[in-house]
Amino acid sequence: MTEPSPETTQQAKPEDVANPEAAAPVEETAPLDPITALTQEVDRWKDLSYRSQAELDNFRKRSAREAQETRAYANADLLRALFPILDNFDMGLEAARAESEKSMIFMGMSMVGRQLHDFLRESGVQEIEALGKAFDPNLHEAVSQETSADLAEGTILRVTRRGYKLKDRMLRAASVIVSSGPAPTPEA
Repeated sequence: MTEPSPETTQQAKPEDVANPEAAAPVEETAPLDPITALTQEVDRWKDLSYRSQAELDNFRKRSAREAQETRAYANADLLRALFPILDNFDMGLEAARAESEKSMIFMGMSMVGRQLHDFLRESGVQEIEALGKAFDPNLHEAVSQETSADLAEGTILRVTRRGYKLKDRMLRAASVIVSSGPAPTPEA
């Protein structure tokens, strides 16, 4: 005795109990040939197998890509924490330079500064060029505007805080002062 396949039988649903006419099984017009039914079943399982394999391959590729990205940007938080320290170090270096460029303190701080910048470069960090460039809100953060007879509107006059990128990802935007163009002339 063979069991009916799920496609050929219809089970009563809870909503069908309230409507006895809907609970009556619907019969197919022609019974399927057993070989055709089995072939269709095999095709269905093959399709499911192919889809599952494709999903697994996509998962593997996505996992490998995420792992590579994680390794590439793993130091981003450490580097972000280092930037304020580097800013303060640069201010100290400028103060030592103002006192005397021949002092041992200035020369020692200069060597340490070069080592820090070399370390950042070797880690894949790039300083964002800003001075004299056109303002780009994707790379720069405008802190104020000033009039300038020399530079066109939207050109960066000064950098108040350096910006950095790690490979192609922004770590910190450069804080800049932007030109608002020449001062308006008073009309007489």
